[in-house]
Amino acid sequence: MKRLNFFEETRYEKLPVKVFPDKFSASKRVAHRIADIINFKSSKGENAVLGLATGQTPVEVYAELVRMHREEGLSFKNVITFNLDEYYPMNPTSAQSYVAFMKHHLFDHVDIRPENINIPDGTLNKDEIHDYCLKYENRITEAGGMDIQILGIGRTGHIGFNEPGSAPNSGTRLVTLDDLTRSDASREFGGKENVPTKAITMGIGTIFKAREIMLLAWNKKKAPIIKRAVEEKMSGDVPATYLQMSENVEFILDEDAASELTRFDTPWLVKDCTWTPELIKKAVIWLSEETNKPILKLTEDDYNNNGMAQLVVDKGPAYDINIDIFNKIQHTITGWPGGKPGADDSQRPERAEPAKKTSLIFSPHPDDDVISMGGTFIRLVDQGHNVHVAYQTSGNTAIWDHDALRFVEFAIDFNKSIGDDTSKLESVYKKMRDFLDEKEPNQPDIKEVLDVKGFIRKTEALAGARYAGLSDENIHFMNLPFYERGKTEENPDKEDDIIQTMELLQKLQPHQVFAAGDFADPHGTHIKCFNIVLEAMNRLRKTEDWTKDCWLWMYRGAWHEFEMHEIEMAVPLSPNEVLRKRSAIFKHQSQKDTPVFPGDDDREFWVRAEDRNRETAKCYHDLGFAEYEAMEAFVRWKFDWCLD
Repeated sequence: MKRLNFFEETRYEKLPVKVFPDKFSASKRVAHRIADIINFKSSKGENAVLGLATGQTPVEVYAELVRMHREEGLSFKNVITFNLDEYYPMNPTSAQSYVAFMKHHLFDHVDIRPENINIPDGTLNKDEIHDYCLKYENRITEAGGMDIQILGIGRTGHIGFNEPGSAPNSGTRLVTLDDLTRSDASREFGGKENVPTKAITMGIGTIFKAREIMLLAWNKKKAPIIKRAVEEKMSGDVPATYLQMSENVEFILDEDAASELTRFDTPWLVKDCTWTPELIKKAVIWLSEETNKPILKLTEDDYNNNGMAQLVVDKGPAYDINIDIFNKIQHTITGWPGGKPGADDSQRPERAEPAKKTSLIFSPHPDDDVISMGGTFIRLVDQGHNVHVAYQTSGNTAIWDHDALRFVEFAIDFNKSIGDDTSKLESVYKKMRDFLDEKEPNQPDIKEVLDVKGFIRKTEALAGARYAGLSDENIHFMNLPFYERGKTEENPDKEDDIIQTMELLQKLQPHQVFAAGDFADPHGTHIKCFNIVLEAMNRLRKTEDWTKDCWLWMYRGAWHEFEMHEIEMAVPLSPNEVLRKRSAIFKHQSQKDTPVFPGDDDREFWVRAEDRNRETAKCYHDLGFAEYEAMEAFVRWKFDWCLD
């Protein structure tokens, strides 16, 4: 059978794409390209003109440039920079300004001349902006034009702040920000209401003038918009698609950001595949969804007409493939998440023995346990397992300020009612109120406020875990130090977090560990907490035999679910169990209605969880399985010693 070349594999892609294993290797590639330009221009006695971006995406690029300056003598004395954009209005001394960002990550650490730094001015009067933007364009021209322009991409498809509707020939100007863009920036500003509604940005036409353009994107959160930018036709709906017109552009992606491109997501559509069991499962599920037919009803024509003829030739007939995949998916469904005692467990996701297991649920925030796996949590307790829950962080940033005051007011009134002295409480209350009255957006809280917010979340977690059936001795509040340090440190050390986690694991020696496996946001608490658990378990595996009988199961949060082909254990929930899970979530009253950090989903957490669990059940039913009210899904982490 004819083998396709690389060009044919990428025929869906309308511009050049390079994919790297992770953002660190990709960032080094970009940084070294920038360094080559700087050094080449320096050797000719010329200035290198760089177009720079902000946000989390280029942070590692700047870190590598700083390292090269310090350790390899890379000089920025011949460098002129033009930043893409700035919020408007924005004071350059504000922590959220791009001036502060660039100083912090690059300019304060290299020998660039201050007069060679150009960043749009967010302090202008509105009637000054038009002329200022023309002068900004002229300064780029006078500098000789940009040698390279570094770009990120927003989830709206914006480059710079060129939101949907921007023209391909647009210049530097004042723009209105998309609501999703403001939502994505809300954490840095302490709430979307504090995010400016406008920005000054280079236009798409300005960007096109650069002699070289590199667009960078990391993590799965960017994968959907990357697919649209790379594979869809040019459209104002996705401004990044206009880059398809440039002959000098290159997309630099990590594997996660590239994961939805056709050659990675559905490779059978573009090339002959090596049909591993995992790829066959993914392909058959995709075919079932594509044809809207249950797995057992798929025919050879379905395979042949949807780019999967090779699978039938190599592994067929189609009926045998259908039966094999149907059985594998069926074996993921279990009502016994701790294993069914005395049963044949060769086709079950969990072991039958020991009949009573010690199960440890790690919850990054005080409500992730019940939101993400509340039904399974309750079922493990009901089925007699020794269940523990460990709340890894206090979650004290996710409480409204007015709620903190309300609880102290309650404490003052309660103390008065029983005749206790309230002078100390009233003094603390005044200190809190004075601080909160003057608090700036995203300003770290003082200790008294943080403590009260932490107490609120702790009591809610206690209520939720008790409702699930746990006694207090099985509820652990870890308060991992990295969470508090992270409020003032950029990359807090996690060694003491790992040691504390190891001590809890050693004490309990669990047969099952459940941890949040939501990696969509690499800067979020979930991924940090998971990596702490993983490192702790990996260290213990080297010396403690019990760890070889300890399985690590990943669950997902209220925003995302595992893909159907990834799921290795699916726990069905009855209508009554769905209501019990909802009641456990309701114990977290501070997170009900409108939480502090809702993300870009305005549904309440309990609604998101139920919708997600019902959608998982529907996906199973559409594939041809029994119809359940809802299902919670899990994926088992594979350690080196996992042989099955």
